[in-house]
Amino acid sequence: MYRHFFKRIIDITASAGVLLVFSPVLIIVAVLLHFFNEGAGVFFLQERPGYKGRPFKIVKFKTMNERKGPDGKLLPDKQRITRFGAFVRNSSLDELPQLWNVLKGDMSLLGPRPLLMQYLPLYSKEQMRRHDVRPGISGWAQCHGRNNLTWAEKFKLDVWYVDNISFRTDCSIVWTTLKRVIKKEDIENSESTQFTTEPFNGNN
Repeated sequence: MYRHFFKRIIDITASAGVLLVFSPVLIIVAVLLHFFNEGAGVFFLQERPGYKGRPFKIVKFKTMNERKGPDGKLLPDKQRITRFGAFVRNSSLDELPQLWNVLKGDMSLLGPRPLLMQYLPLYSKEQMRRHDVRPGISGWAQCHGRNNLTWAEKFKLDVWYVDNISFRTDCSIVWTTLKRVIKKEDIENSESTQFTTEPFNGNN
C-alpha cells in the first residue's frame, strides 16, 4: 500500500509544500546564478532515464559558466564552476528544481539517482531493475557512501531499495540525507558525473 499509493501522495504533498515555502529562495538563487553564470543560463536540463528507463528532462540549477579555451572547447568543469555555483552545489540548493520533476511524476523524492541515458545498454539485467521504480532526488546508495562506492556497489544498493521500499526505509534515507547536507558530506556534481567519479563503462 505504501509503495503503490502513499509514497506518491507524500511526493506530491511534500514537493509542493517545499516549492511553496522556498519559492523566495529559488527566485533569489536564480537571479544570482544569472549574474554569476555570465549569461550561460540558470537551469541545467538533461535527458535522463526514469521509470522503466523512459527518458525525461531533469532540471537543476546550473552552477557552471560556459567559458571555452583557445581551442573552442569548454574548459574543464573545475574551471567553469562559479563561486556562487560552488556554494549552491555544496548546500545542495542545486537539487531544489528537481521538485518540479517530482510533481510531474518523472521522479520521486526518494529512489535510485537518475544517471545518464548512455548507461542503459551497459547495465546487467539485475542492475536494470533499479529502473523498476521512479528515480529519486536522494536514495539508499547516497546514504551509504555515494562517491566512495564503486558503480557495482551503488547499483546493488539501488536494487536492494527497489526490493525493500517501506516507510521506515524512506524515513532513514531522509534523516541520513539531511545530516549529510548539513555537514556538506560527499557532495555530488549536478552537471557532470565526471567531476566526482569516473563514468560507468559497463561491467567488464
